[in-house]
Amino acid sequence: MHPSPELFQALIERTHQAFFVYDINAGRFTYQSPVFRATFPLPGDEIDPGALLAYIHQEDQAYLHECLQELIEQGSSREVEFRVQLPQLEQQWVCLNLALLPQDQAEPQILGHAEDITTQRQYNDHLKRFSNKKDSILNILSHDLAAPLGMIRNLTGLLAEELKDSSNEEVRHLLRLIEQGSQQGADLIREFMNQEFMESSQTHVVTRRVNMVRVLGEMLEEYYNARGELLRTRVSFHYSKPEIYAEIDDLKFMQAITNLISNALKFTPEEGTVTISLEEKNDGEILIKIADSGVGIPERYHVTLFDKFTPARRPGLRGEKSIGLGMSIVKTIVEWHKGEIWFESAENKGTTFFIKLPRSSAQ
Repeated sequence: MHPSPELFQALIERTHQAFFVYDINAGRFTYQSPVFRATFPLPGDEIDPGALLAYIHQEDQAYLHECLQELIEQGSSREVEFRVQLPQLEQQWVCLNLALLPQDQAEPQILGHAEDITTQRQYNDHLKRFSNKKDSILNILSHDLAAPLGMIRNLTGLLAEELKDSSNEEVRHLLRLIEQGSQQGADLIREFMNQEFMESSQTHVVTRRVNMVRVLGEMLEEYYNARGELLRTRVSFHYSKPEIYAEIDDLKFMQAITNLISNALKFTPEEGTVTISLEEKNDGEILIKIADSGVGIPERYHVTLFDKFTPARRPGLRGEKSIGLGMSIVKTIVEWHKGEIWFESAENKGTTFFIKLPRSSAQ
């Protein structure tokens, strides 16, 4: 004996979840749970697909249409996130879990579960902005504090060498204290940055569909706000169109991008240039370039650059230290996103890193 449809409906409604059933051929909802009607108050039960699409944010309409086409053609289900603007309500972020039922009949219907994730998205956006600020501060520590400490240590060593035959033991003692203090400060900064990057690289990747133009722009804005006039190298950002979407863990992926920009600044003289470009190719793949006019990477290091503890590690132009783990972690993060990373470089001609990401689609 099979459970009756009424029993299934009663069970669904006891879950207090927003379920619905949509008849594709008829173009109307055949079922909406009470929670669905309360959370997403549509103007009527019978809504044709064209009218329903009008409530979807313009930037998300093509993406949602592609997801639904894949569902109808392949019968596969997946999570889909997009924005809606319903009458008399603020803009909402919605997450849909969809399934095609039944797949072998002439009148298929879409069974779905909808969730208002507006608060979650707003929290993630706030968290990302905080992460951008944190990464900018780490770069200040790396470039604008560690480098002067290194210079102080080096100058102190020169003075100590000049005064090694001096009879003034108190001066030599003070120089030793300055040298030790600057060394300890630089080591502390470097250890803090290395630990921060290593810990973040070991957490799980949680992707979402984001506008890469927006997240890159926000990251660079925080970078400038944090470093201000300390940034002597000219940094520019170019993109092929204002909306380029990718499925990424934006917190983690942007940390990898920040690391590449940090390296570009590390090996680019003052008054040089660092250019970040973002392009969506004809096949939908996304290409990111970080190019600098710096000293370049010696050819002998090209093969091992992405290795752990690579011999390619070297101090920056202003004395910034490295333990050689950064590029290995960057490559790992890119590969977690099913992407590719490579570079082109020549000594005294600069370096360009390329990251290719798969297209953002219903796949």
